[in-house]
Amino acid sequence: MTPGPAYFAPEEIRAAVGYPDVLEPVAAALRDYSRGLGDSPVAVFAPAGPEGDVHVKSAWLPGRQIFTVKVASWFLERARRGKTAGSGIIAVFDAATGDIRALLEDEHHLSDIRTAAAGALAARTMTRRDSHVLGVIGSGTQAYLQTLAIADELPLRTVRVWGRREARVKALAQALHTRRPDLQVIAVDSPQAACDNADVLVTATSSTQPLVQAAWLAPGTHINAVGADDPTKAELTAGALTRADRIVVDSRELTSLHGDLSRLPEQDRRRHAELGEVLAGTAPGRDGDDEITICKLVGLGVQDLAAAEVTLDRLGRPHVPGVATPAHAREVLR
Repeated sequence: MTPGPAYFAPEEIRAAVGYPDVLEPVAAALRDYSRGLGDSPVAVFAPAGPEGDVHVKSAWLPGRQIFTVKVASWFLERARRGKTAGSGIIAVFDAATGDIRALLEDEHHLSDIRTAAAGALAARTMTRRDSHVLGVIGSGTQAYLQTLAIADELPLRTVRVWGRREARVKALAQALHTRRPDLQVIAVDSPQAACDNADVLVTATSSTQPLVQAAWLAPGTHINAVGADDPTKAELTAGALTRADRIVVDSRELTSLHGDLSRLPEQDRRRHAELGEVLAGTAPGRDGDDEITICKLVGLGVQDLAAAEVTLDRLGRPHVPGVATPAHAREVLR
């Protein structure tokens, strides 16, 4: 009898892999994707309307031993019942035979850390190296992880945070202080205040209406826009997008269908490069200190593939202590 697929539970996945573990594998996957290798299809549907969505993201890359199909969901009702809003599973298949090899029930953990990795890579290649002030719009897990990831890449000193719910902003500020006591974390009372004097801005919300105005962006600002990942969501106004000197995306194809850029008329959807091209050195991430730059991320299945490979490789090994993972974020930001 052929053995069934291996099953790995959320707790052991969180213990096995954190954001730093997937950083370079995600970079390699993005470079391969932007070279036109493999495929990374996506489907999005919303069975609970604005209170719940499901993303199905698949990926294969040549030379890899596996391919993956991820189902990741986000439901407010799940949060109301005392759990995390995000959940999901990655199915891992043998690339030679198509046989299922493993089920990774990660509860969105791998999606969280691979998104943080992409944000770190954008910060590494697209920001001014003397960036000290980070503005954050959003107060959930991704706001927490993007801040930590960017702080690992840049000499940040101040973080200015805005969110719709004061209690969550306070919890985020405390969590960041606990992890990075060297950072001054300040809660502000508006999205504009988060943008004021920001060298780098993170937008990590589920907003369906744009939040960031063009007039709020100073020369030299870089934006990691990670929240708007389906056709219903947007965080940046059309003016903010058209004011930018450089827009880098994870996928030209998918950002025409999902997120902020998809809302613009086709002739206005400027994309200067994909992040994989910037990482490969075939396109610049920034051409001067005064450029306003945006990295628009909707999330790719090849990132999930990279994270799944790392997870399967690391399971059973001792976890490196002190690595920031969403488990901590979820406990304090629930």
